Amino acid sequence: MTATLNAGTDDQRTTVNRKLVGLDVDGTLVDHYGHMSPAIRDAGAAIVEAGHEVVVATGRSLGATLPIVELLGIERGYAVCSNGGVTVQIHAGSNGGYTVIDRRSFDPAPALRALRRRLPNAKYALESIDGAFLSTERFQDASFGVEARGVSFDELLEAEAVRLVVFSTDSTAEEFGQAVEAIGLHGVTYSVGWTAWLDIAAHGVTKASGLENVRELVGVPIEDTVTIGDGRNDIEMLEWAGRGVAMGQAPDEVKAAADEVTATVEEDGAAAILRSLL
Repeated sequence: MTATLNAGTDDQRTTVNRKLVGLDVDGTLVDHYGHMSPAIRDAGAAIVEAGHEVVVATGRSLGATLPIVELLGIERGYAVCSNGGVTVQIHAGSNGGYTVIDRRSFDPAPALRALRRRLPNAKYALESIDGAFLSTERFQDASFGVEARGVSFDELLEAEAVRLVVFSTDSTAEEFGQAVEAIGLHGVTYSVGWTAWLDIAAHGVTKASGLENVRELVGVPIEDTVTIGDGRNDIEMLEWAGRGVAMGQAPDEVKAAADEVTATVEEDGAAAILRSLL
């Protein structure tokens, strides 16, 4: 695993009882059609305006994260992308509006070989250290943020990865999870999604690890951290936060990791929690 970390602290905002608020995107801030409701947008903008440190923390890659940052009105701050693989500092109007301050990469070859033996018909996509996506079988997803370039499986083996995505149309999420457990992936961190979808990052890299880096930079006590999420890749950050909130539609194991459960994404459950911070 390789890592780079550097950051300026040009935006040390202060407010009474300032919180660090880590927000998942899909299923939390936006619905399953990718739509952010006016209630979420207004509540998000209000806590940004109030001076809280609002950090989008998502499995999405950088290109698919930045539009959410913009919708929330975050002009200065941080975002955690690729399930903790990439952390950026937001500073609108300079260098495209952001600087990558932390990038965690790994060798995907051992995981790829093991997965292909067990899931021969799966599709694979890989986020490289320069933010490009390489994929097999014209695999494309909105969370990539850029158009994936088709390559051979052997080319994937040679790349250095920040994020590895595996998708199978032949299995249910449960069957996919069982297959992954049977493989016994080592040296990486992984989570199974709602469908037969697998996200893989470097060992020890999660949304929680990215948020902890940000927390140390901005100086917010751990007891003043709040996170909201709905997926299995949110479990670590829900357990990490002083106040971890699961969405109403989250799987039972995600709810079990949280301190409380809010309403579903269709009911704007995240907006209620955000409003409680005002």
